[in-house]
Amino acid sequence: MKNRHLACPLAVVTALALAGCGMLPGGGGTQTVRIWLMRDSASQEFLDRFTKAHEDEHDGVRLEVTIQEWTGIGKKVTEAIKGPGGPDVIEVGNTQVAQYADTGKLYDLTLESVRDLGSEDWLPGLAEPGRIGGTQYGIPWYAANRIVIYHKDLFRAAGIDKPPATRAAWLADTEKLNRNGSQGIYLAGQDWYTLSGFIWDEGGELAVEKGGAWTGALDSPAARRGMAFYKELQSLGSGPKDADEQNPPQADVFAKGDVAQLVAAPSAVAAILKANPGLKDKLGYFPIPGAVAGRPCAVFTGGSDLIIPENAPRRAAALDVVKALAGEKWQTELARAMGYVPNKKGLAPAVAGQEATAVMAEGAARGRATPNSPQWADVEADNPIKPYMTAVLRGEDPAEAARRASAEITETLAE
Repeated sequence: MKNRHLACPLAVVTALALAGCGMLPGGGGTQTVRIWLMRDSASQEFLDRFTKAHEDEHDGVRLEVTIQEWTGIGKKVTEAIKGPGGPDVIEVGNTQVAQYADTGKLYDLTLESVRDLGSEDWLPGLAEPGRIGGTQYGIPWYAANRIVIYHKDLFRAAGIDKPPATRAAWLADTEKLNRNGSQGIYLAGQDWYTLSGFIWDEGGELAVEKGGAWTGALDSPAARRGMAFYKELQSLGSGPKDADEQNPPQADVFAKGDVAQLVAAPSAVAAILKANPGLKDKLGYFPIPGAVAGRPCAVFTGGSDLIIPENAPRRAAALDVVKALAGEKWQTELARAMGYVPNKKGLAPAVAGQEATAVMAEGAARGRATPNSPQWADVEADNPIKPYMTAVLRGEDPAEAARRASAEITETLAE
């Protein structure tokens, strides 16, 4: 761990030394903390309330929030953390922390996260990708993950009076829905995030790290069992075998009204209701079932972490902002305002009154993230998992298809 607290010796209590640690107000008696947040991560109303409250509680501090676009953000953040005097706090995707940490330009937040932020209760899908080599660089901010959205009327018509609690029951109910004349489920053939959950639930991995080297792991017996379940579930609907959930947009397919189930994040509900407002009171939700009752399936957790660059001009004030945004009060308010899962499992009751979000929080307790390699973004850029899934769904030898995809992942992660 870096000796960051020794950077300004107590014996040298000069204005210059304190300013170098980000401890003194800036010009005019006020220090400005520059914050980069992503488009649509928080509403303007939430940001206005947070800004006013934080400034009222911290004399001489002003917050300057700049909204960034996701397109091209990787290059922009990398340039900012490598250059002089970048922003003080940056929101990044949870799976992006590794690539920024690889620059060696992020501030070590390990001590602060353990001491003040209750890290033992963080959602694993946010905490784990923020931790590189035992060092915490990213502080969990908010999460979202997939659940099952279902059509209540179609369930009722098929004689199903409660959601399935296990994967076996899920398959049986989906077959029953098909027999009753509806499409039991719509699942695109290349929805690799959903596949990841099945692989993790079986004890498999997308890739594994040993001695600093990453190796693709889709060809392990556990990972192949996850793919086998995906194939069985996907065959119970008419989803394309060679396209992902955006082609066509699966929310539009579900909105037609004859599909009983969809695996998606609750954010899909807005698109469903826009296409078919008549479904407003007909939607229900349940966690993706796991192998055993009472234990939802592992799920991919999307969301954001907060990082502080080494070059942050106002580091001490930046830490105050991160601790506030990641603390119980503002986590609760953000989750309720935006329909997110709070960053701690213990805060799940905060969204108990929001049905879809509460179901999402139940699954998030078993959330995971993609392999914590700086090169994983390159794997996704030319994603070999998608053609692997299509190959298996079309009847190719699963072992050979998995071996081929794993080799491609290994090659990319080694670059």
